[in-house]
Amino acid sequence: MTRLVLLGATGMMLAGVAGCATPPPASDPDAVADFNQTNDPLEPTNRVFYAVNNGIDAVLLKPVALAYTWVVPPVVRTGVHNALTNLNSPVLLANDMMQGKPRRAGDTLMRFVINSTVGVAGVFDVATGWGYPYHPSNFGETMALWGVPEGPYLFLPILGPGNPRDSSGYGVDVALDPLSWVRGAAITDANYGRYGLTLVDVRASLFDSLDKATAEALDPYATVRSLYRQHREAEIAAAKADNRATTPDWYPSKPAQ
Repeated sequence: MTRLVLLGATGMMLAGVAGCATPPPASDPDAVADFNQTNDPLEPTNRVFYAVNNGIDAVLLKPVALAYTWVVPPVVRTGVHNALTNLNSPVLLANDMMQGKPRRAGDTLMRFVINSTVGVAGVFDVATGWGYPYHPSNFGETMALWGVPEGPYLFLPILGPGNPRDSSGYGVDVALDPLSWVRGAAITDANYGRYGLTLVDVRASLFDSLDKATAEALDPYATVRSLYRQHREAEIAAAKADNRATTPDWYPSKPAQ
């Protein structure tokens, strides 16, 4: 299923080339500057995909997410979210290491060990209270720290807002996930359930933020684009600024003699 999503995303990226926005004439430097700053040359196609995504969301994703929040108690939803986050720890760890962030990698490793054991397979986030807070990490972020440009804005159904760097990074993250390589009918079914539950969990988390912001926006598409970029830039900036290079203080230090 994941491979089909990636193949479909690639096809949409290529199809998007045919629906490019027309750049303003060079005689209007203000319009040219605004066009370059927006960095959305595929806007006509992106808006079509945004409308398609809204249709899928209205018919399928949002109703399922609403039912999930109505039926499942908050404490159970939190446990599900924690467990899904814990399952993704190997991907975070690989990216932390590729980014050259030893303290981040140590935090991720400790979170995985603590939450997988004391936290009962990740259902309880014990590690945060023990001084190992969660941080996001993915291959799109890794490439950003390597200096790979993001490219133009890109909106894909289901996958949502992004850019070529993050969309291709998603494919690498799938390959980095050890569970993607485990064979067996039971594991395959479990992975399908995991992907579906992750999608519902993410959609449910957007009710109080993205849904309200777009409902009040004059141009919801532009609002989503702006919010995505602000959020992504903040994540990348946080990773760049975290230059702790020493070994994590996993054990209490001895008092001075």
